[in-house]
Amino acid sequence: MRVSVSANSGAPRTSKFYTPFARQQEFHDSPAKYRLFGGAAGPGKTKALLWEAIFQANRVPQSDSLLLRRTFSELEMSLLAEFRKNVPRDLYEKYNDAKRVITWWNGSTTRFGYCRNEKDVYQYQGAEFLFIGLDELTHFTLKQWQFLTSRNRCSVPGSFPCMAGASNPGNIGHAWVKALWVDKKAPAGFERPELYDPAEYEFTRARLDDNPIYANDASYRRTLEILPSHLRRAFLDGDWGIFAGQYFDIFDLGKHTQDGREVYEGIQPWWPHWISIDWGFHHPSAVYWHAKAPDGPPFHGRVFTYREFCTEPERGLSPRALGQRIAEQTKERITEIFLSPDAFAHRTAEASIAEQLAEVFESHDLPRPEPADDDRIGGWQWMYQLMEGEAWVISELCPKLIACLPTLVRDEPPHAEDVMKVDGDDPADAARYGLVHLKRQLVNTPKEERFRQRQQASSSMEKVVDEETGKEKFVIRDMTSFAINQQKLEAEDRKKFVPKRRPRPWGR
Repeated sequence: MRVSVSANSGAPRTSKFYTPFARQQEFHDSPAKYRLFGGAAGPGKTKALLWEAIFQANRVPQSDSLLLRRTFSELEMSLLAEFRKNVPRDLYEKYNDAKRVITWWNGSTTRFGYCRNEKDVYQYQGAEFLFIGLDELTHFTLKQWQFLTSRNRCSVPGSFPCMAGASNPGNIGHAWVKALWVDKKAPAGFERPELYDPAEYEFTRARLDDNPIYANDASYRRTLEILPSHLRRAFLDGDWGIFAGQYFDIFDLGKHTQDGREVYEGIQPWWPHWISIDWGFHHPSAVYWHAKAPDGPPFHGRVFTYREFCTEPERGLSPRALGQRIAEQTKERITEIFLSPDAFAHRTAEASIAEQLAEVFESHDLPRPEPADDDRIGGWQWMYQLMEGEAWVISELCPKLIACLPTLVRDEPPHAEDVMKVDGDDPADAARYGLVHLKRQLVNTPKEERFRQRQQASSSMEKVVDEETGKEKFVIRDMTSFAINQQKLEAEDRKKFVPKRRPRPWGR
């Protein structure tokens, strides 16, 4: 049995399976080439984007359309979940689950995809799509959007290729999305700003109250109202001005993050490993494990933040309970542990937080914690420099940190070089403690020594272009020399990073 939808050009888009809210209908009816829908959380953005793709596919026979999220897990939880739950089987001819492609009765197709890395958009090179929809558009970069616009074409006579995004304010793409649709101007990085036509861009602003399902849902509204102030303004009010001072405006999923399994496979046990902790009792504690690669190819001295433990779901862990949880997750050799300075001053009835953690760590053959460097401005600037040089890689097994970094904004003058202190920034503070340690190491290592290490590591390797993939890679030119140099580097690092028992600074 075939079930059709009405999607004739110029006619209201309708379906007995989908009744748009007023704002959703406004989005569907927009004649703009590039549309943005949303703002606040809860107005039905994902559903509207999915049904727009359905209407477009059924309006133009034999056409192709594309729906994207940034990662596969996000795609599964949003667009695919909405499709499986609310699009009836009789509406389409078939669905290929392996390829994630819907084939409609008129011969059109709709493909679900994701672009975790910056270059993943090139998988669509050579393809053409009548409609391209990007859910949570601010998770994408301007370069990804611009490349996809080149794929937005259709040879079917009378068709109108167009694109749309659905999104909340914030995240890595906030600045360019706000510029194109809210401020109506070419964003930074737009190579031909004179070609920007504001008439092609239309923003349908929607809030929680525009969705009858959530408008009177006091529980969900309260969930949004208790968020930190900048997130509350973004998700409840749809305020695009709140992230104007985004601190880590260069943070990019895929460039600064990596699949957790790939990170674990790349990290070597002889590399230096250390832990950084932001202690909290009435607010969450955050803990991160870091490792640093040696200078030279293939890792070029990058630091990897590869494991995360945050107590948000179980606030109120005692210091000893927190220490035990950290010890249970630590199987590698740890050289140092850096703890937020306030933990050394804050005392319970029996001992300071640091003392209690130290007792647990020592019982598991871990080093005693030492006070972290709490130079906030210097630390944030160092983190920015590491991102800028692609010298810091965050495992996707650290979701709290990845979610936190794009939400950090600059403080008000005269403290604009600092990050505004808000609830929920504990992961960033904990990571900062660990990365400042790396900066201190580099300062204490003479430039001549670092240069010698890089030369030594690279002397037996050369960069070539892979004939199959076209990507650059390093190959070993002299296996004997490579093995000797690697053994030397391992021996030097083992000597340098053997953990030392520190004297008890608390008179115990």
